[in-house]
Amino acid sequence: MEKDADGFFNPAKDAAPAAETATESKPEAERPKSPENDLIKSSFEVTVTLADQQADPNSPLYSAKTFEELGLAEDLLKGIYDMGFSKPSKIQERALPLLLANPPTNMIGQSQSGTGKTAAFVLTMLSRIDYNLHKPQAICLAPSRELARQIMSVVITMGKYTSVQTEYAIKDNLPRDASNITAQIIVGNPGTMIDLMRRKVLDTTHVKVFVLDEADNMLDQDGLGDQTLRVKNLLPKNPTQPIQIILFSATFPDHVRSFANKFAPKANKIELQKEELSVDSIRQFYMDCKNEEHKYDILVQLYSLLTIGQSIIFCKHRHTADRISQRMTAEGHKVASLHGAKNANERDAIIDRFREGKEKVLITTNVIARGIDILQVNMVVNYDLPLMNDRGPASGNDSRPDIETYIHRIGRTGRFGRKGISINFVHDKQTWLQMDAIEKALGRKIVRIETNDLDEMEETMKKALK
Repeated sequence: MEKDADGFFNPAKDAAPAAETATESKPEAERPKSPENDLIKSSFEVTVTLADQQADPNSPLYSAKTFEELGLAEDLLKGIYDMGFSKPSKIQERALPLLLANPPTNMIGQSQSGTGKTAAFVLTMLSRIDYNLHKPQAICLAPSRELARQIMSVVITMGKYTSVQTEYAIKDNLPRDASNITAQIIVGNPGTMIDLMRRKVLDTTHVKVFVLDEADNMLDQDGLGDQTLRVKNLLPKNPTQPIQIILFSATFPDHVRSFANKFAPKANKIELQKEELSVDSIRQFYMDCKNEEHKYDILVQLYSLLTIGQSIIFCKHRHTADRISQRMTAEGHKVASLHGAKNANERDAIIDRFREGKEKVLITTNVIARGIDILQVNMVVNYDLPLMNDRGPASGNDSRPDIETYIHRIGRTGRFGRKGISINFVHDKQTWLQMDAIEKALGRKIVRIETNDLDEMEETMKKALK
């Protein structure tokens, strides 16, 4: 990744003097072989920049090869092993000793989807709270209700042998007359969190940990940046015991990096090299279509030719998602569309049915482009390429491809090192140029699929899905 003037992940320019930096990669042979906990098979590098110049690289906790080394409570270890983790993933190996050290230090972490980020910050929250104190002590914010529910499922599973109490701060999941939240871990979206804080339903006096998942999205001024900042400003300011701020994301575009540094001052920083962010196990293709209508014909053809486990189709507009859903349902496919216009209960039911495998195809907008883990997904389709102007009015008419969102979208497949494919639809000169820009930005070949020859298309795709 190119280092910018703000020094994000740049040891030479880090705020702390004599910052320690470590880069390491692990050979294939040393990795666990179980498909459940072999998080990333490819060899990759993790760069760690330590804000604290006193950090000791010779300490046994500088890098944790086992969960036992971390001094975790027995009931937390049981929860971790129940989840199928036998040893820390690469990012956890370096992040957890820093996250769990005392006194607590802020962290900004960047690593590709499916590397175990959620488990790292959930374990930190569960380790920091006082189970005898029935007050909010850890707050986690996510950009969508779907991601908040997924994070909560990890909290509940990992903490099942503890007495942890949890509560949502997502729309329609709290009674309006709730007067006093006693749960220790609160997971939700910024708008609802602000509402609960302002109404004094959520007492922040005892909060010790503040986590942002998909932090680049949460801090982006075009997105949720203002609301997230408001949540932070409503938290107590105790100079003797500051709140530990943890930011995790798969991507950090340049314009968010300097803000992240201010939001989480003096943070330890962990980075996976950018060229690894587009997961090696995802084969990327583009379908060369004649026009907008031809895209739909090819999409239907694709699903009739191939046996696909589960897949996600991303569209720009809600009405496109609904239209494709209706047409594919009429042709006998088990599909559902998911977007922000649907009410909370509908959204929960749709994502739950998809998780359970009852629907095979999920057609959606960017609402689940980030963070959602569904292991059976082996294909992602960008029916419409993600563009910068999709981010909202502040982006104007910027028709450049949104590389960060593209990485997040295709990262919904190939989870935890499994194989997956992504297919992008191109139908005119502009979309071809956008596809070309994505290929150049990622520095890897995106293979063209000829859509005029169905036999060739079928053969190429079947080979990729093997």
